[in-house]
Amino acid sequence: MTISKDELQEYVGQPLEPSAWVRIDQNMIDTFADATMDHQFIHVDEERAAQTPFGSTIAHGYLTMSLISHFLAECSIRPDNAVMALNYGSDKVRYLQPVKVNSEIRAQATLMSVSEKAPGQILTKTGITIEIKGKEKPALVAEILSLFILQ
Repeated sequence: MTISKDELQEYVGQPLEPSAWVRIDQNMIDTFADATMDHQFIHVDEERAAQTPFGSTIAHGYLTMSLISHFLAECSIRPDNAVMALNYGSDKVRYLQPVKVNSEIRAQATLMSVSEKAPGQILTKTGITIEIKGKEKPALVAEILSLFILQ
């Protein structure tokens, strides 16, 4: 959602609409393993992973976290005169539960703070909870910093 920079403060503390669900299939996990060179068996070896307490392969924690940029594009709030948004960092990231293969995840976001970093730059902190469909406990919680460059 885009709004004027003057209206951003009105949304601090307000939950935003959740993102759409995204299915995490084995192909996505394997592709991420190849891109990051992290081929730990729990992610890529379906037979061995089935013998673990998880009962199947699981997504890399960083795969789940990497989808935050996609989710933020869907469900976060930003100033309407921004020409670009930059990932400025992450605070307090916690992985609470693994994402099993073929699970669906989505993000629930809450704007936590808005400040002017410099003239023409707005820094936001957004609280993100990555939910797993059908599970009470989320996969991940984090505070994400975004820097908006205004025109």
